[in-house]
Amino acid sequence: MKSVERIIMKIVIVQFIFLLIAQLFFHKFNAFPELREITQYEGISNNDFTEILETIRNSQ
Repeated sequence: MKSVERIIMKIVIVQFIFLLIAQLFFHKFNAFPELREITQYEGISNNDFTEILETIRNSQ
C-alpha cells in the first residue's frame, strides 16, 4: 500500500509543477492575448474600476 501512496504523491507533485509552468506560460509570456483581455473584462487582474470601464467600452 505504501508504494501506491508514493506513486500517487509523485503524480500530485508532477501535476502541481506542470500547473505552475502552464500558469507562468499563459500569463507572463502572453501566450493568449485574449486571455488577458478576458481577465481585465472580469476585473480579476486589478481592482481599478476605470480600467474595467475602458475594457467594456473597447469591447462594444
